[in-house]
Amino acid sequence: MKFFVDTADTAAIRELADLGMVDGVTTNPSLILKAGRDILEVTKEICDMVSGPVSAEVVATGAREMIAEGMKLSKIAPNIAIKVPLTWDGLTACKAFASEGLKVNVTLCFSPAQAILAAKAGAAFVSPFIGRLDDIHLDGVELIHDIRTIYDNYDFGTEILAASIRSVNHIVDCAKIGADVVTAPPSVIKAMAHHVLTDKGLDQFLKDWAKTGQKIL
Repeated sequence: MKFFVDTADTAAIRELADLGMVDGVTTNPSLILKAGRDILEVTKEICDMVSGPVSAEVVATGAREMIAEGMKLSKIAPNIAIKVPLTWDGLTACKAFASEGLKVNVTLCFSPAQAILAAKAGAAFVSPFIGRLDDIHLDGVELIHDIRTIYDNYDFGTEILAASIRSVNHIVDCAKIGADVVTAPPSVIKAMAHHVLTDKGLDQFLKDWAKTGQKIL
């Protein structure tokens, strides 16, 4: 499973990248707002930090304008993946970009039917939003399972990029199902290292070590 980091915070990306925990990065307008930086500038910096795909999202809603914005974003760096919403105009733009050999991440996917359309339009990635489905009392992880089954049935090349990840359990569940990628905030990725029994065991080891009166250094 590939880990994409869902942030435009370059310091957080660098910390995880140094540990080999970053295979790509996803951004969106909300994350750009949170970063408080120019989209072209911060996206270029991120692209220079990681070798994998960096998703940069268009903000237009019409296909023609999406294509114009996407082409500008694609010139930031060779590893840009243009991010478009899963609307009919977004699919139209996706097809145009894919025809030019550009990677496309089709985002805001909430149903298996939408995921089929994204694959047919040539998307490199489809981003089903798990957490937002959970918010309205639907099973977001079940959507990943359904898309995996459909894509395997027809050997679609589009990668399932599980998004709107809220917890470590989301990541583990997606890994068991076979999602190709998860994109998660840095805090959730770092939380994967935490376990109460690890903390308890380490605490006991340190107490016992202190009783030995020894030092390693």
